[in-house]
Amino acid sequence: MTSAAAASRLRRPAWAGRNYQLLTAAAIVTNLGSQGALIASAFAVLQSGGDGGDVGLVAAARTVPLVLFLLVGGALADRIPRHRVMVAANTLNFLSQGAFALLVLTGTPALWQMLALSALGGVGQAFFGPASEGMLMSSVEGEEAGRAFALYRMAMQGAGIGGAALGGALIAAVGPGWVLAVDAAAFAVAGALRAFIDVTHLPPREPGGGMLADLRDGWREFTGRPWLWAIVAQFSVVNAVVVAADAVYGPLVARDHLGGPGPWGLALAAFGAGTVGGALVMTRWKPRRLLFVGSLCVFPLALPSAALAVPVPIGVLVAVMFLTGVSIEVFGVSWMTAMHQEIPEEKLSRVSAYDWLGSLAVVPLATALAGPAESAVGRTSALWGCAVVIVVLTAAVLTVPDVRNLRRRTAPVAGATAAPVAAPVSADAERPLGGLG
Repeated sequence: MTSAAAASRLRRPAWAGRNYQLLTAAAIVTNLGSQGALIASAFAVLQSGGDGGDVGLVAAARTVPLVLFLLVGGALADRIPRHRVMVAANTLNFLSQGAFALLVLTGTPALWQMLALSALGGVGQAFFGPASEGMLMSSVEGEEAGRAFALYRMAMQGAGIGGAALGGALIAAVGPGWVLAVDAAAFAVAGALRAFIDVTHLPPREPGGGMLADLRDGWREFTGRPWLWAIVAQFSVVNAVVVAADAVYGPLVARDHLGGPGPWGLALAAFGAGTVGGALVMTRWKPRRLLFVGSLCVFPLALPSAALAVPVPIGVLVAVMFLTGVSIEVFGVSWMTAMHQEIPEEKLSRVSAYDWLGSLAVVPLATALAGPAESAVGRTSALWGCAVVIVVLTAAVLTVPDVRNLRRRTAPVAGATAAPVAAPVSADAERPLGGLG
């Protein structure tokens, strides 16, 4: 083999440009830090004398501003270069998490201080999330976009699994304060990487009519696409019941029937491994009907709730969680690909913000009602109810014609706000790769 041929084989794919590489590297860094920090913040609260209720308050303090500021963050990210919004958000997270780490390392932080710093972290995430999704989608183009999103998600999920394991070990070895400090440093590194993103290839933003006008424009884009609002409405409830089952009922079932937190942690790790496996599948598979296939893969989300309701032995639960991780990642990649090809580039962050808002808004309510629901109908009935809700809503969303008929394109939509969802594409472009499908 000649050196030129070897260089050709080693050359990166056309879709893996500089921006994509920077975004992927930064996502790996932040996920390594943030997953451990989620565990560390809970232990920091307990270490300072708080109880389970205080842990919940600190978590809620992050969620509330995240929900409140999402739409503003999405509109802002469509008005100014998205990477600047991302860097500013990373800077805020670096400062808030660094202050949290310093308080934990130097003494006993007061609850109000932890609440305030957690809230600042939520504000940062509210601005970062829509900007990040819009930036990622605008960094790739063409028919290989799905593969690019799959590899990005695989790297992010893998880093999250490693970060959680590393964070747990570090908390045991050196305490939660140092893990929070590592997370703050990760935000600084990620922000520095994102500062080098090049947006000169994107068209300049046209002057708008103000923030409210931009939000109304994003709302019209969102509501004008039945496949979009139908699936977001579905997941507003599906996400809520899944979180309630996993965060509230799962640990209780593990305590009473599975042997404690160790087996439950194994089950959650299996889910994470499944998401990596699902992303790997989607690097090779190109389903023609993106949202039809993706929505079919939402049905397995009901299986963990059903398995906990029985409850099944831990080996069966681990297998169920792995399968669920694989299937939901197939949906995730399909969803990102559909958004990328159907939403105009200059509106991606606003539409993403409405997606995030719908996906998160009901979660705090569901977790708050999980306890009363268990008291009213029993844990087993509540878990079966979660499973039934997922199945019914997923079946309902499949009645939407656009969900069933939206097809993969070989070229992105350029600026139209009402693109047809069933445009013909070549059979070669649609065929699954590697014999999958």
